[in-house]
Amino acid sequence: MRKLILTAVLLLAVFSLRAEDKSYVVTFYNVENFFDIYDDPATRDEEFTPDGPKEWSQAKYDKKLANISRVLYGIAAANKDYPAVIGLSEVENRRVLEDLVSTESLRPARYQIVQYDSPEPRGIDVALLFRPDVFQLEWSDVFQPVIPEIPDFKTRDILAVCGTIEGERFCFFVNHWSSRRGGSAASEYLRVGCAETVRRYADSLQTVYPDIKIVIMGDMNDDPYNKSLSETLGAKEKVSQVEPGGYFNPMWSLHRAGYGTIGYQDAWNLFDNIVVNYNLIGQDSGSLHLLPSDKDMYGRIFKRSYMIQQKGRYKNYPLRSFSGNSFLGGYSDHLPVYIVIGK
Repeated sequence: MRKLILTAVLLLAVFSLRAEDKSYVVTFYNVENFFDIYDDPATRDEEFTPDGPKEWSQAKYDKKLANISRVLYGIAAANKDYPAVIGLSEVENRRVLEDLVSTESLRPARYQIVQYDSPEPRGIDVALLFRPDVFQLEWSDVFQPVIPEIPDFKTRDILAVCGTIEGERFCFFVNHWSSRRGGSAASEYLRVGCAETVRRYADSLQTVYPDIKIVIMGDMNDDPYNKSLSETLGAKEKVSQVEPGGYFNPMWSLHRAGYGTIGYQDAWNLFDNIVVNYNLIGQDSGSLHLLPSDKDMYGRIFKRSYMIQQKGRYKNYPLRSFSGNSFLGGYSDHLPVYIVIGK
C-alpha cells in the first residue's frame, strides 16, 4: 500500500512538473508560391495552372503539399508538440490551407484557419493556422499598408488575429512586406510604410490593452538591422534595450551570428522575422514569456538536410520548388523560423 501511495505521489509530481513546464511554439513559414492548379479569373495565377509555363499539375501540387506538411511536422517533432500558431505567406487561397491541415501528419492538431483574399495581383495571401485547444480566437481582421507616396497602393494584406492563451491576451500579426524589386534602396520606402502601418496598429492595441502580448511575424524582405525593422518598427537586438511599449527582434542575434533563412548572391539574408513586444520578454515569470534556446538565443530557424539543395546553382541554399520553370520538387526558397513561449 505504501508503495502504491508513493507511486501515485511521484506520478502527480511528474504531471505537475509537465504542466508547469508547458511551452508553445509560434512558427512562421514563407511556403513559396503555394498555388492550387485552378485558374482564378480574378487574379494573375495563370503561371500556376496545367496550361501555364510551369505546367503546374496535380502531381506537382501533391508533392508541394506533402513537402510543406513534412516541414511543419518536423517542427512539431523537434519540439515534441504541434506548433500552437503557424503564420504562412505566399498561399493562394483557403483551399490549399484546407488541404494542408487535412494531411495525415497535421490532422491530429485540428488546426483552424484564418485567411482573407487580398488585392495582391497574383492572389497570394498571408494566413494563420491555430490549435483551438491552445489559442482561443476572439477576432481577426486585415488591413492594407499605407504608403504616403502612393495613396492607391495595393499589396498583400497584413493579418491581425487576436485571442487568448491560458487566459492571457495575445495578438498575432502576419506580414509579407513589399519586395526589393528595383533594388533594396529604391524600394525601402515601401517596407518602411508597411512597418509604420503595423507599428501604428500594434501600439493602439497596447494603449487599449496594456497587458497584451504581441507577435509580429512574416517575410519582411529586410534583415533585422534594416531601417523598416530596426528604426520604424523599433525592434531592438537585445532584451536589455527594450523599454515598456517597445519591441524585441529575437532573430537579430541569429543574423549577427551568420544564420539566415534565404540565400541570395552567395550570402544569407534573414528576411523571415518574428518580433515580440515588451510584455513577452519575461518581465513577469508567472505569465507566458519568450524562452531561450540551448544557445541562449530566443529565435530559432528550422533547417534539415532534406530542405537544402545539395548540388548545382543553389547548392547549400533552401531547396526551392522551381528554378525558372523547371520543377525541382523542393520545399521553399525560405526556411521557417519560430519562437517558444512558456512560463
